[in-house]
Amino acid sequence: MKVLVTGSEGFIGGYIVKELIDKGYEVIGIDNLSKYGRVIREHSDNERYHFFEHDIKDKDFLLEKMSECEYLIAGAAMIGGISYFHDYAYDLISENEKIISTSTDVAIECQNNHKLKRTIFLSSSMVFESSDIFPTKESDIMKIPPPISSYGFQKLSVEYFAKAANLQYGLEYSIARPFNCVGIGEVKATSSDQNSKNLTLSHVVPDLILKTLNSNDSIEILGNGNQIRHYTYGEDLAEGIVLLLDHPNAKNEDFNLSTSESTNVLELAELVWKKLKPDEDFKYVSVDPYEYDVQKRIPSTEKAKKMLGFEAKTSLDKMLDIVIPWIKDAYAKGYY
Repeated sequence: MKVLVTGSEGFIGGYIVKELIDKGYEVIGIDNLSKYGRVIREHSDNERYHFFEHDIKDKDFLLEKMSECEYLIAGAAMIGGISYFHDYAYDLISENEKIISTSTDVAIECQNNHKLKRTIFLSSSMVFESSDIFPTKESDIMKIPPPISSYGFQKLSVEYFAKAANLQYGLEYSIARPFNCVGIGEVKATSSDQNSKNLTLSHVVPDLILKTLNSNDSIEILGNGNQIRHYTYGEDLAEGIVLLLDHPNAKNEDFNLSTSESTNVLELAELVWKKLKPDEDFKYVSVDPYEYDVQKRIPSTEKAKKMLGFEAKTSLDKMLDIVIPWIKDAYAKGYY
């Protein structure tokens, strides 16, 4: 079986490709490398991974590559952190709408030709950024206020693309909502605009690791540190996403993919500090938070557990044991 993955060189995309190869799939990956270039991973030279650096909005090219595949994982997107979502609000929604429109058009055409079996649409926990229901179930998407960021709103639009294509053309789909991916393989952005915003450091785990490495006696915490997240290991997320390809219960369904463990930023910061500076007392200083910071992202994970048998089981402690050495090495090599 052959799978096409758009955004295959991205943070989550890299984990997806590895999981697919481990499961025996052949993979075609397409990425324009616009964020931080190509990060060499253990699967980069695998004979079952065929990578193309190309603009995913080129419909003819995408159609040519999709004609070989039974499955599509539509993961390509312009992405950053909370401040980036608002500083580049129009560019982000405009570019991502073009990407998902092209991807869905091609999926419809390929399914009509009887080759494509299912399309996996990668959404985001940011569709729940305005949620006032916790833990947030998949069905709560129709009960809560819409996202305030253009990124969250566009990811909600991705879900509507999937549902509308199914309604009109019978496109078979699954929607995956990953929550707060933690892992290796992400470095500093390389393009001039994105580099100025230092996108990688808008993700809290590498930010806190680097702050701790560079600190003397304390680190800065945005706000009071009570922001709650569900930090989920990249390998677990990839396992859940790949599971959607052919699981009968995933047909035309949406799933929160996340650990069930809630952690606030202050707890995360102290855990990072103790791993890097075990002989020093943890100290922090609160600074002004991002204007649009989301205070809670707490998903219900019961649907994926009951319908798919999926659970993200890697603990935050174990994630940090994997990620910290990688970031220390990358930092020493000048990748941050």
